[in-house]
Amino acid sequence: MITIYHNPRCSKSRQALDILQSANVELNIVLYLETPIDKPTLSSLLAKLNMAPKEIIRRSESQFKDNHLGEKDVTEAQLIDAMIKYPKLIERPIVVSGDRAVIGRPPENVREIM
Repeated sequence: MITIYHNPRCSKSRQALDILQSANVELNIVLYLETPIDKPTLSSLLAKLNMAPKEIIRRSESQFKDNHLGEKDVTEAQLIDAMIKYPKLIERPIVVSGDRAVIGRPPENVREIM
């Protein structure tokens, strides 16, 4: 089973989903803007990605700028809290299979997980 944390309004997320669907893999689609990710799930995703919060936060989003999340004194815990509060800040899509995960940017990255 492969899980994709998907935003249908994002072209890269749609392209990654198309790759997965074309491969006929068993797929769980999580629309994370409608069903927000909780803190334990986000922490698990970060561990599977082997990335820090600052590596998966979308710096171009207004919530990033409005909340001064780029300041040097912002902690990882604060970034996680911000991504929970504002899920648009989470880089997308995230694709998970077992204990591994990848970010589908570029969308072809999802092939690594199949």
